[in-house]
Formats: sequence, C-alpha cells, structure tokens
Amino acid sequence: MATVVRENLGTLHDKVTVKLTKEDYLPSFEKSLKQYAKTANVPGFRKGMVPAGMIRKMAGPAMFNEEVIRSAGRELETYMQNEKLSIFAQPMILPNETPVKLDINNPTDVEFAFEIGLKPDFEIPAIKNRAKINAYKINVTDKMMDDEIERIKRRYGKVEDQDAVTSKDDVIYCTFEPCAADGNVTGDKLEETALLEKMPVKLQDMLMGKKANDTMVIVPAEVCTAEELPKFLKDPLKAGEEQANHHYKLTLTKVGLLVPMEMGAELFAAVFPNDAVADETAFREKIKVELQREYDRIARERFHNEIFEMLVHNTPITLPVAFLKRWMREGGEKMRSAEDVEKEFSGFEHQLRWQLISDEVIRENRISVTREDVKADIKTRVLAYYGMEGDEEAPWMNGYLDKVMQDEKMADETYRRLLTDKIFLTLEGKFDAEMKEVNEEEFFKLPDAHAAHHHHH
Repeated sequence: MATVVRENLGTLHDKVTVKLTKEDYLPSFEKSLKQYAKTANVPGFRKGMVPAGMIRKMAGPAMFNEEVIRSAGRELETYMQNEKLSIFAQPMILPNETPVKLDINNPTDVEFAFEIGLKPDFEIPAIKNRAKINAYKINVTDKMMDDEIERIKRRYGKVEDQDAVTSKDDVIYCTFEPCAADGNVTGDKLEETALLEKMPVKLQDMLMGKKANDTMVIVPAEVCTAEELPKFLKDPLKAGEEQANHHYKLTLTKVGLLVPMEMGAELFAAVFPNDAVADETAFREKIKVELQREYDRIARERFHNEIFEMLVHNTPITLPVAFLKRWMREGGEKMRSAEDVEKEFSGFEHQLRWQLISDEVIRENRISVTREDVKADIKTRVLAYYGMEGDEEAPWMNGYLDKVMQDEKMADETYRRLLTDKIFLTLEGKFDAEMKEVNEEEFFKLPDAHAAHHHHH
C-alpha cells in the first residue's frame, strides 16, 4: 500500500513524500509490458511473437522507470485531491534528495519527495470595505475641439511643391546616407518624409532656405538635444546609440507645403463617409462625440489601472516565496540564473497577486465567458472592420467564424480580453468611486497609478 506523508518546510511550502511498495507499481508495469509485446516491431520476428525475455531486456528498464514515476505521480495527485490542496504550478521533485535507484531485476519499495507551494487563503479588504477610489472625467473643451479639427484638416490636406524651405509647416522629403566626414557615402540610403517642425530644432534652422538637391553632412549628436537624440537615431536613422557621433549625408529631395483641407462638404465626407453631415455645427458635434468617447475610454483605462494597483498592493497575500523562486529557476524550458530570478521576481509577484485576486473575483461573482461570447465578439469586430452593421447578414460570415474559432490563439486572446473586461466591469461596482472632473492637461499630469499605490503589505 502506498503511503503519503506531508510536512511543512516554510510559509505555504510543504514537502510531500510518496512511498510505494512494489505491489503499487509492478502489476501496471507487467500490464504495459504485455501491451507493448503485442505491438513491438523487432526484425526477424512476427508482430506479437517476440519472446517475453527479449522484450523485457530491450524496453523493460525504460518502461519500468516510467511506470514507477507515473505511479508516484498518481498517488500524489490523489492525495492532493482528497486533501483539497490548491497549489501553484506543479509539484517539483525535491533537490538534493538521494536519487531513487530503480532496478527492474530487483523491484523494491521506493520513495519520492516532492515540494509544493500552496495557494493562500485571503480576503480582499478593499472590496469588503468598499474602498474609496478616484475616477476621472475629462471634459472636451473648445480648444481641444479646435486642435483636433486642425489635425484633421491637415491629415486630409494636400502637399503643394515649394521651391525652398520657408516654414515650419513645410514637408521635408530627404535621404540620409552614412558617410565619412568629407561626405563620401559609406552605407545604404534611408528615406524620410517629415514635417519640418517634427525634426530636431537645430536641424530645422540648418534646413531653412535650402532647395531640392541641396546636401549637408550632419552628426546626430551635434544636431540633436539629449532628448531629441534617441528618437532621431531610431527613426529616421534606424541606428543605435553607438552611431550618435557618426557622419550622415542629408540630401533634400523635395520640399512641399502642407495645405490643410478647407472646412466644408469635402472635409465632412472625407471624415464621415457613411454619414450625411449638413454643416460645420453638425460636423463639430460629431467630432465632439468621438473625442469624448476616446477620452472616456482613456479615463476608464486609468480607472481600471487604479483598481488593479490598489488591489495588488493593498490585499494582504502571503506567498511561498522560496518555492516560487525555485520554480522560476527550474520550472521553465531552461534553467535560469539566481540573479535573473531576483531581478524578475517583483514583476512576477505583481502578476501572480493579480492572478490570485482575479481568480477570487471570478469565483465570488461567478464570472464566465462562453464560446458563444467569444464568437459574437469576433463577429462584431469583423463587421466593424468591413464597416457593416450588426444586423447585416453576410453569407460568408458563418464559415469565416468557424475558421477563426479554430485559430486557438485568436480565440484564446479574445476569451482572455472578454474575461478581463467582465472582471473590471464587476469591480467597477465594488468601490466608492469619486468622480473628479479634470481637463486634459491635469489628467495627463496625474501620477501614474502604480506609483500612487506602491506599497506591498
């Protein structure tokens, strides 16, 4: 009879020893061997006619080891189910135990020691006490509207050729080529099109008054401020910081002036192709609705972030740290160094706390996402992508959906997103939210939600 003994190693960290007598594994080993003998292909013998002794010699030892380990695993599984143990990851064979010696010719009692990390029981005080939390409403002002409409007019505007660079609104078409100090080109040409005002300030001055085909040799570190440099190296130069002091030949290929589209029917139709927009008032109204929707989305994301950080940092949860660190080191595809584990542990712990809290919220509130939910969501997104309404039936849709549902990755991502949405939707109602009206500038100056709640208990 197999026996299982459990002893404590530390906080939520136990050792479980499984002792097997040979009666626990021999019968199933003999059975597997017989099964194997029926199907084994050995040259010179008909199928199923290989002598038992030969089978035992060839495949026996490996099968014997497998069966012993499998039996130990089964006993451990049964024990954990009976004891209702809820564990992290998988049980791991304890290190530095004397390795179990298995010998097919001398079956004896064997024991395996596993370590397990137990999931803690915990309460979520913030939910229990309906904690106070800030929610924000960003009001769309006339200035935000004007700025947005200017952006739109420019996006739909056209570029007219210019003789020379004369204004910040000029569109610069140019190429950059790595070169020597004297301008002799040493590398491949990179093309760039940008508004002059988006380029490094010093470079803007250097380009003023220049005409198509003018060239100059520049050094990124000399034309950029410390803030501009990383961005300029990455794009347009596609270079690393080690190239900050290299020379580049800039050739101006063309100058254009961006002429914004005038306010009028053409602009209304370009921005809202599916709606008839009568006049500027109606156009502004529609832009306002869209802007408000976008800012509501950003504010809601912030609200969810506040909830996430508050719960992760203010829910007292004890974790089996020693077990988890070992699991991080050894539980993956390849071994990781202790330094790496130390570096990554706080991020890992952050996610793990959230996992435990969200599992609890799912259980308490019976949250679920069905296959039908996933299908309906994908359908809505596909229709929106093709600019169709929900009640339009596309004959190809069902076949397409069936195909998409077989794409495990897509279905799984949709499932997770819907589950997260439902968790947050549930959580929104669990706190005492105080709505604060702010303007755009104030909103983007708020401290990041993580910093605001960062203190583990």
